[in-house]
Amino acid sequence: MISLATARELPKLLLHDHLDGGLRTSTILELAEQSGHRLPSTDPDELVAYFRAGADAGDILRYLETFGHTVPLLQTPEALHRVAREAAEDLAADGVIYAEVRFAPELHGMALDAAIEAVVGGFADGGAGRDITVNTIVCAMRTEQRSAEVAEACVRWLASDREAGVVAFDLAGAETGFPPSDHLEALAIARAGLARVTIHASEPPGLELIADALRNGAERIGHGVRLIEDCSFDGDGGLLLGPLARYVRDRQVPLELCPSCNVQIGAVLTLADHPIGPFLRAGFNASINTDNRLMSGVSVSSEVADVAAAFDLSLAEVGRAQQNAVAASFASHAMKAVLSARVASAFDAAD
Repeated sequence: MISLATARELPKLLLHDHLDGGLRTSTILELAEQSGHRLPSTDPDELVAYFRAGADAGDILRYLETFGHTVPLLQTPEALHRVAREAAEDLAADGVIYAEVRFAPELHGMALDAAIEAVVGGFADGGAGRDITVNTIVCAMRTEQRSAEVAEACVRWLASDREAGVVAFDLAGAETGFPPSDHLEALAIARAGLARVTIHASEPPGLELIADALRNGAERIGHGVRLIEDCSFDGDGGLLLGPLARYVRDRQVPLELCPSCNVQIGAVLTLADHPIGPFLRAGFNASINTDNRLMSGVSVSSEVADVAAAFDLSLAEVGRAQQNAVAASFASHAMKAVLSARVASAFDAAD
């Protein structure tokens, strides 16, 4: 059993986390007062309960509605910078040594480059003097029509300075009815500009969305929890893989799994039903992520501890999940070597 305290002490990586889903409650209250945005409650406990109720509704659309009380607060460069800085501070305090946090610049009421600049600068300022590096994944909203423009902005940042903090392009937002193939131009722009690509694929029809993402250039799958639909279990509890699952496992396509969120939106019934345990033991490149720390009421450490408890994962198995994240990250080759050595050393010492 890995306790929450132990999980906090271990070095961790985070590959799937949304900036607008991780605000501090105190910051929401302050930004709402400054902007005049009306919240469901100004009582901190009631506000937390509101976000948790949306997450626990078992409905992805109800879950997404709660962002109507975070995104409107992030309509100035100053607000974006502040929230990015605080995210880096909070993750560092939780023992995260490397993170890739994503956001959709088209949602923030300003020029795309201004939004990216504010977020990249906030992550840099929040990480300064702390044991963490936070990079940015630029998302386009798959329900909107600006994906090509967003991909161009992502590529511009990469072209200007590949050490500036932008590391990849993503398609985010409601997925059902909005497959990656609706955004072929954006994905072509990203690939031509040598941007790394990760694509959300967690809603029905699960296998079709995952396959579509892979066909259109995804190097990683955001969530990918429904890949379990292409698997069955043998008499000993081992996984039997269908063709898509075998492709993902054998090619080590990373799965950015977010267990608590996957349960909350109804992709699986309980944490014990989540495929992350079987996937890890079957050799998939699966990692443990948070998605939206505010809505789901989680931290990276709490997710690690809860997953370890649900599947009786050993310290070595949790370490393997962190090494999976190192391998899957969009960090530089040199940084991956450093991260891998740090994870190995810490988990060996804790064993």
